[in-house]
Amino acid sequence: MEAKAIGRYLRVTPRKARFVLDTVRGKRADEALATLKFIPNEAARFIENVLNSAVANAEHYADEHPEVTLDRSALKVERAFVDVGPTIKRISPRAMGRAFRILKRMSHITVVVKEDEKLKAEHSTARGRKAAQPARKTASKPAEKKRATTARAKAPKATGEAKSAETKE
Repeated sequence: MEAKAIGRYLRVTPRKARFVLDTVRGKRADEALATLKFIPNEAARFIENVLNSAVANAEHYADEHPEVTLDRSALKVERAFVDVGPTIKRISPRAMGRAFRILKRMSHITVVVKEDEKLKAEHSTARGRKAAQPARKTASKPAEKKRATTARAKAPKATGEAKSAETKE
């Protein structure tokens, strides 16, 4: 199953947005969102919104179609790209009557998420194993047991007379 979201006319330059998109392309959706949260770039906020929208679109599609089962943790950023939007042109006055042009660029950001079958299978088997297996013992107990047996091995074995003397006291 595939879901798509497009952010149009976003006030970020396409070059800067592509730089951020390259970091999340191909990652799991939840991992990509965590990465975007810590990127100090305005383009990351726009991409985060578009990615959240794509995940929400996938969940909505799964809710509308009962035959589709969606595992949110198996969603992966399949495709993500930036197209050039319209450019706003402004003029900045300069010395001696000249005018310099300021270009305020816009972007159209597209993110496609897809449910990865390999991730879905791994996640479902991991959940099945957790339910089927009993809780494991902590690692400290076997270590304590090992220490106790080594202490007994090092201690001299008591003879029958010594044992009876201990019991009398």
